[in-house]
Amino acid sequence: MMLQRCLDLLAPALERPGAVVVDCTLGLGGHSEALLTRFPEARLIGLDRDKEALRLSGERLAPFGERATLVHAVYDELPDVLRRLRIARVQGVLFDLGVSSMQLDEADRGFAYAQDAPLDMRMDQTAGISAAEVLNTYPAGELVRILRAYGEEKQAKRIVSAIVREREKEPFSTSARLVELIRDALPQAAKRTGGNPAKRTFQALRIEVNGELSVLERAIPAAVRALDVGGRIAVLSYHSLEDRLVKQVFAAGAASTAPPGLPVVPERYQPRLKLLTRGAELPTEEEVAENRRAAPARLRGAERIREDAE
Repeated sequence: MMLQRCLDLLAPALERPGAVVVDCTLGLGGHSEALLTRFPEARLIGLDRDKEALRLSGERLAPFGERATLVHAVYDELPDVLRRLRIARVQGVLFDLGVSSMQLDEADRGFAYAQDAPLDMRMDQTAGISAAEVLNTYPAGELVRILRAYGEEKQAKRIVSAIVREREKEPFSTSARLVELIRDALPQAAKRTGGNPAKRTFQALRIEVNGELSVLERAIPAAVRALDVGGRIAVLSYHSLEDRLVKQVFAAGAASTAPPGLPVVPERYQPRLKLLTRGAELPTEEEVAENRRAAPARLRGAERIREDAE
């Protein structure tokens, strides 16, 4: 289990009495429940931008009483949340960057391409613009950029010209029409590879609607800064763009910043992080057989080994 591996990575930091762990992607509270159960001395802070997820996880975590504090926040708001709670440093941080199963399985949220639903895709339905608005209002060039950058979609131009042509006849509002348009726009060869042909476009729209990569770019360094020395962070990501971002932040933290040629490296230039995984760890074949959604998962972990240089 990838979750088991996350718990094992975090364990040395969370077995101390009074440890605080942040679950930055609370979702339905499964990971938080596992953390609170495995580390009975730890206190948990759970963040989610989705109010429905907070309500449901609140019910699930109620037996843990005051050990769990749940906050409506996007994970790049971690420094503000800790300030408000008067917590200077934490001992563990967990990110699971997959869309929660609840959002995929709840038809009216429009995350899934396997069923017809309104094209919404906002994780926090009280804020921001929906996927339908992105499709109906963004200039063609911007849509092509999004599909290429966030969906790694090689056929972006073909799909976007079909979208632009169709939206002039009638604006997009549901997912089935978009899925059908993508199927029609793609050449035969492209349809034969990699599952549902709409998958990459839906991923790209979801990332754009929720600002996921820009949020993550702020969140991972902020989480590393919030760690106590000896504190640990584990990140599960599900596509190469997220994984690359995590890899870059961890690699920078684990590198010496000394100018070349110094005979002795002063402490302030020495690495702040120690990598806990060799590259990214992948799920086992058994896990993928049990849960297809686990297939693209990549796990990276790091430990804070010294303070930032002043």
